[in-house]
Amino acid sequence: MFKGLGNLAGMMKQFSEMQGRMQEMQDKLAKLKFEGAAGGGMVTVEANGQQKILGVTIDPTLMESGDKEMLEDLVTAATNAALDKAREGAAEEMAQITGGLNIPGLDEALSKFNPNS
Repeated sequence: MFKGLGNLAGMMKQFSEMQGRMQEMQDKLAKLKFEGAAGGGMVTVEANGQQKILGVTIDPTLMESGDKEMLEDLVTAATNAALDKAREGAAEEMAQITGGLNIPGLDEALSKFNPNS
């Protein structure tokens, strides 16, 4: 009657260990920094591995030009570049943790995991 409890206890232990590894990974991703640029580096955006924007730098000459639409486009492009790099970096970190195993649905689950939300 209680044969399955041993398996359940083992699975719970593995789950707990995985949660610990996931938290370690999230902590590491928060420390990683990625930069995206646009307009020949006139706009740069820095993001961390958790895909949070850490900062934006705009060359002062862009502000003087008064071209609001161009500035908006450059900020958007630089932000997307930074976030693309952050996603790639997070995927590389995950591959190291999982030993390169392709676990179906894990990437999607990780993209939704945010301990600060």
